[in-house]
Amino acid sequence: MTNKQHPVNAIQLDANMRIQQSGDSDFIWFTPLGQPFHVAGFGWLQEEGRYRRLPAKPGWMVPDAVDKLADCTAGGQIRFATDSASLSIKVKLSGAANMYHMPATGQCGFDCYIGGPGEQVYYDTTIYDHKLTEYESVIFANMESEYRIITLNFPLYQGVEEVMIGLDRGAHIAPPPAYESSKKIVVYGTSITQGGCASRPGMCYTNILSRRIHMEFLNLGFSGNGKGEPELAHILAGIPDPACLVLDYEANCVSTELLRATLPDFISIYREKHPLIPILVISRITHAKEKFDAQMAQDRADRKQIQIQTVDQRRELGDDNIFFCDGSKLLGEDAFECTVDGSHPTDLGFLRMADGLTPVLKQILSS
Repeated sequence: MTNKQHPVNAIQLDANMRIQQSGDSDFIWFTPLGQPFHVAGFGWLQEEGRYRRLPAKPGWMVPDAVDKLADCTAGGQIRFATDSASLSIKVKLSGAANMYHMPATGQCGFDCYIGGPGEQVYYDTTIYDHKLTEYESVIFANMESEYRIITLNFPLYQGVEEVMIGLDRGAHIAPPPAYESSKKIVVYGTSITQGGCASRPGMCYTNILSRRIHMEFLNLGFSGNGKGEPELAHILAGIPDPACLVLDYEANCVSTELLRATLPDFISIYREKHPLIPILVISRITHAKEKFDAQMAQDRADRKQIQIQTVDQRRELGDDNIFFCDGSKLLGEDAFECTVDGSHPTDLGFLRMADGLTPVLKQILSS
C-alpha cells in the first residue's frame, strides 16, 4: 500500500512567494507618459503615445506577424528618480501569459533596477496571478526615504496597454540622468534579440547592454520573423539619430540563400540614408543539435561566411564603418548549458552574449 502524496503549494508554504497588494489609499498613481518620467525603447512613442516598437502605419508593408510582434514591449524602459519609500506598479496587458518554455515573469512581467548609469543593481520582479491580463504588484515598500534612480524594464513577449506607477503621497519625482548621447542603438533580429527565453526582462541582452552603455536601445527583435525584408530596412533607416545599427537576424533565415539575398540589400538600403553610421553584423549563436547534425553545423558555417564576405566586400569598397562579430563564440565552450532548448538563451546565456558584445560595441561607438 502506497501513501498518496499531496500536491505542493509553495505559495501557501512560503510567504515570500505571495502576492503583495499596496492599498490604493497609500499611493498617488502616475502615468510614465508625463514628465518627469522618461520612457525609452519605443521609437514612435512621442508621435503615437503607444508602447509599440514600430509605427502603427509604417508607410511600408510589413508581414502581419511582424506587425503583431511589434506590440510586444521588449526593450522598453521607464526611467525616473524618486525619494518615495515605496513603489508599486499597475499593468494592463494585451493578453495573458501563454508560453511553454519562457517564464511569465519574462513574458509579461516588469523588473526593477536601482542606481545611476553604470551602477544599476537588480531589485525585484513583479509577482502576480499569471492567468490575469491586469495586475498590481509591489516593487518595494517601507524603505528609507532617499532619492533613488529607478529603471523599470517592460515585458518581453506581450503588449502593454497601460502602466501606472504608484508612489507615496508627498514623494518627490525627478528626471533620470540624461543619456551620454541623444543617439540610439538600433538592434534588429529574432526571438533571441526579443528576449526569448529570459526569466525576467532585465536579462534580455539589449537590456543588459543598456546598463553598460548609457544610451537608448531600440529592441527590434521579432520572434521567428526577423527575416531581413527590405521594408524593415526602410523603416529602420527612418529612425532618426542612430548611433549604431546591429543586425542579428541570421537565425530566422529559413535558408542560406535567403540570407545571401537579403543581407547585402538590407545594408544597402540603410546606407542610402545613413552612409556613415556604424553597422555591426552578428552571426547566430550555436545550436545544441549541431553536435548531432552535421548539415545544421555546415549551414551555420556557410551563413557565417556569407556575413563575413558581405562585410569584407563593403569594407573593400571603402565602407570603414561596418563590422562583423562571430556569434558562435558568445556563449563560450559550454554554450549548450546556456540555453532553454538548445537555441534560446537562459539568463546565463544572455549575460554571456552581453559580456561578449559590450567591448565590441564600446569600441565601435568610441571610434
